[in-house]
Amino acid sequence: MREGEPSRTAFGAAAYRAVHQDLDGGAIFRDPLAWRILGADREATLADAEATGRARLRVFIAARHRFAEDSLATAVERGTRQVVVLGAGLDTFAYRNPYDGTRVFEVDFPATGAWKRERLAEAGIGVPGTVTYVGVDFETDDLMSRLVEAGLDATAPAFFLWLGVVPYLSEEAVAATLRAIASVPGGEVVFDYTTPTHRLEARAQSDRTDLVARVAEVGEPLSAGLEPETLHVLLAELGFDEVEDLDRPQIRQRFLGRPGGTETGGAHLLRARAGGILTP
Repeated sequence: MREGEPSRTAFGAAAYRAVHQDLDGGAIFRDPLAWRILGADREATLADAEATGRARLRVFIAARHRFAEDSLATAVERGTRQVVVLGAGLDTFAYRNPYDGTRVFEVDFPATGAWKRERLAEAGIGVPGTVTYVGVDFETDDLMSRLVEAGLDATAPAFFLWLGVVPYLSEEAVAATLRAIASVPGGEVVFDYTTPTHRLEARAQSDRTDLVARVAEVGEPLSAGLEPETLHVLLAELGFDEVEDLDRPQIRQRFLGRPGGTETGGAHLLRARAGGILTP
């Protein structure tokens, strides 16, 4: 993040979500507000997407939202009524929330949160009374204190959507955030992460090198990545006893209906629940 500016990568992720609605027919994830909140020229954005490619990244971003919101639906069925969107960017869940009686807390760097509210007003997207905005710097602020100050009930279950954020954080910030989530009874989170470069195959290494260079240019460098085994140990130590971690082959099988293949490393989708019941 640059002081006083919104996140450039948040805008980029929103563009991929919008383009997915057209180029892929929203086959994985439907978002009727994606283009409205983006506020960009549709034809130019689509032309740029077709010219630059990066279909794999676009599909992954759609898949992570689908995985997160499918998991959220299950949590709501269990009785969860608090939803926290960490690093909300231009995420639109709070403005198309289908679950009566749920409260949504949107957490983001203050400059990005302010920029989003401007975009909502410009797009004519109403803000429900159930939405609360919370300004947080994940590297320095105490997340749970900020949420409780904003009205979160830390004694009741909460579901955390944490998408497109972990790859930019230090390991210390990731651990601190997971510790905060685990402090909530029945706290549940979905996030994506990337493995270190040495675990990637040749094509994925090239894709990551390109991505690293692009985000570094806008002042939002990626971290080195997380080792899945180390992450799973941390989750267990923090009290997450229900963990689902999808690698590239599993993501391909579940959301594209294609053979998984043998590709290792790269982007993962992970769901973890504290105090849950292990399922076979």
